[in-house]
Amino acid sequence: MKGKDRKEIIGKAGGGKADDKGGSVQRIKEDDSIFRKRLERHHDELRWLYMELYENDSMFAELCENMRSFFLERKEALRESDRTREADQGWYKKNDMLGMMFYIDNFAGDMKGVEGRLDYIEKCNVNYIHLMPFLDTTEGKSDGGYAVSDFRKVQEKLGTMEDLDSLTAACHKKGINVCMDFVMNHTSEDHEWAKRARQGEGEYMSRYFFYNNEEEPALYEKTVPQVFPTTAPGNFTWLEDAGHFVMTTFYPYQWDLNYRNPRVFNEMMYNFLYLANRGIDIIRIDAVPYIWKELNTSCRNLPQVHTIVRMMRMIGEIVCPGILLLGEVVMEPEKVTPYFGTLEKPECHMLYNVTTMATTWHTVATRDVRLLKKQLDIVNSLPKEYVFLNYLRCHDDIGWGLDYGTLMEEGIGERSHKKYLNDYFRGLAGESCSRGELYNEDLVTGDARFCGTTASMCGVEKAASLQDEEAMGRAVRMDLMLHAYMFMQSGIPVLYSGDEIGQVNDYTYKEDPFKAADSRYIHRGPMDWELAGNAEDTDTVQGQIFQGLRKLEQIRKSEKVFVSDADTWTVETWDNSVLCMGRYYEGEKIFGLFNFSEYDKTAWINETDGDYVDLLSGREMKACGVDIPAYGFYYLKKKQG
Repeated sequence: MKGKDRKEIIGKAGGGKADDKGGSVQRIKEDDSIFRKRLERHHDELRWLYMELYENDSMFAELCENMRSFFLERKEALRESDRTREADQGWYKKNDMLGMMFYIDNFAGDMKGVEGRLDYIEKCNVNYIHLMPFLDTTEGKSDGGYAVSDFRKVQEKLGTMEDLDSLTAACHKKGINVCMDFVMNHTSEDHEWAKRARQGEGEYMSRYFFYNNEEEPALYEKTVPQVFPTTAPGNFTWLEDAGHFVMTTFYPYQWDLNYRNPRVFNEMMYNFLYLANRGIDIIRIDAVPYIWKELNTSCRNLPQVHTIVRMMRMIGEIVCPGILLLGEVVMEPEKVTPYFGTLEKPECHMLYNVTTMATTWHTVATRDVRLLKKQLDIVNSLPKEYVFLNYLRCHDDIGWGLDYGTLMEEGIGERSHKKYLNDYFRGLAGESCSRGELYNEDLVTGDARFCGTTASMCGVEKAASLQDEEAMGRAVRMDLMLHAYMFMQSGIPVLYSGDEIGQVNDYTYKEDPFKAADSRYIHRGPMDWELAGNAEDTDTVQGQIFQGLRKLEQIRKSEKVFVSDADTWTVETWDNSVLCMGRYYEGEKIFGLFNFSEYDKTAWINETDGDYVDLLSGREMKACGVDIPAYGFYYLKKKQG
C-alpha cells in the first residue's frame, strides 16, 4: 500500500468531532492519539490480510472507522484494564487463575442471580467465570445456546444487556474475569439475516451458502465429514419454502456463515467488539476450525481460518487489548498449536486441552498411565508461551479421540476400546463404579460419546445409591486425586459448576420435551444450593470435596511453580498405575504423584537430591520409594537447602 494511502486511512479513523459520548474535545484528541498508535502498529499487516481475502478497500476503510467508534464507546474502567494488561501481557499466565463454567439459569436463575452469588464464586477461589451461551435463541432450536438469533440481545429469561453490564462490572470489582461464547461459524435460522435470506433477498442469501440445485452440495458432501451423522446427517438442509439448499454443518437450524463475503466478516467483528464493550474479558471462539469453507476440501482448518483469527487478534489489540481469545479447537495438542499462531504473529491466547482430558478418563478406566504420560510429554515439549485450559468435565460430551496408533502397539483396537470405555463409564465393565449415558450412539459404526458429571464418573452416585461408606470414601479420593492432577498440568484449570461439591447426574432432563433427546443435559443439571450449604461441613461428601479442593487451590496460588510457564515434565514411576509430574520454577521444585488404581502402590521415582515435604499434610518425606494409598496423591516440594 502506498504511504499516503496508509496515512489517509489512519487519519480518517482518527478523525471526528466531540459529542456526548466522546466528552471534551481534548479527551477526543487524547483518545484518538491512543487509537492511532494502536492502529498504526497493526495497520499494514491487517490491511494486507484483509485484502488477501477480500480485495475491497472500501470495506476495509469501513472496518477501521467502526473500530474507532467502538474504541471511543469503551468505558473508562475497561480502558484502565486495557492499559494495565498491555503493561503486563502475561497477566493470565500466573498461578492464581482458576476458572469455573456454568449455565446462568442452572447456576442462579438469571444474570442478577449470578451477581448475587459472586461471594460463593469467590469462596471457590475462582477468578474467571465462563457464562455458557446466553444470547438470544429459539426455544427447542438452540443447541444449548449455540444457535444465536440475535448477537446483541440476551435471552429474556436470563436478563438484559444492562444486566450483563452490571454483572461484568460487579465481577471486575472482585477481580473476576468474565468469559462468553462467540458463535462465529453460524447463526440460527431465526436470525434476521437468515429470515431475509429465506425470503429470497440476495444480499442476505450471500451471507450464507445457498444453492438452488443438488450438484454443488453433493460435491461438498464428498469431502466434508459429518459432525452428527446420527442426529443431523449431512452438511446441507433443503428449504422447501425457499427452494434452496443451505449449508448446515451442525444442525438444520444452524446456518453456516459465508466468510468469503466481507460484509459477514465486518458485521461479525462489530458484534465481537460490541460484546467486548459490555465488559467481557475472554471471548471463546466457538467451532474455530469450521469458519472457512472451500469446495473439494474438508472445510476444516483451512489457511483462511488462521487469517481470520489473526485479524481478530489484531482488531482486539487495537480496540480492546485487555481481551483474551480462547479457541475451541477439538484436536490433539500438537495439531491445535497452529491456532496459537507464532510469537511474531499470535492468534488465540488460549486453547482447550481436549485430548488430555479424554486420555485422563481412559487412564481411570484402564488404571494405566502410559498413554497419559505420553500425552503430557507432548504438551510439556511445546513452547511455554502456549497456554492450555485444562478440565475434567465441561458442558459437552466426552469423545474418545485418543492416540489409537500408540494403543494399537499394545494390541488395543479402536472400536473395541471405545466400546470398553463407554461400557466402563456406564458401569457395565471393568469393575466400574461410574454412572452416565451415551450421546450420539451410532449402531452401525459402534461409535458413541459419553455424558456424566465428574462425581458420577468417580463413583459418588453409585456409592450414595448403595449407601456404601467405604465406596464413597474411594469415590471422594478419586475425585480429589483427579483434580489435584489437573492442577499440576501446565496451563489454567477450569471447574464445571457443581463439581466443587461433587454434584451427580441429573436424570430429570428426560421429563423436558426440549431436552429429552439430548443426553448431554444429564451433566447440565441445576446447581443444588441446598447441598452447597454443606461446603463447610467435612462430615458430608460436599464438604469433603469442597474443602479438599480449597486446599489444593490455596497451594496452587501460594506456590510459584504453578505459573503457566514453569518447566514441567513426567517421571518414570515403574508402576503403570502411578503418574508422576514435576514442576520447576526459579529454584523451586515440586513432584506430583497420583495413583490411578484402587490398590495401594509404591512409586520408585528415586529422586535422591534432598528432602521433600508433602504440601498437603506437612509431613517430611523422601522422594523415592513413595508409598501411595489407593486413589491417593502427594504434592512433594523440595526443601530449600
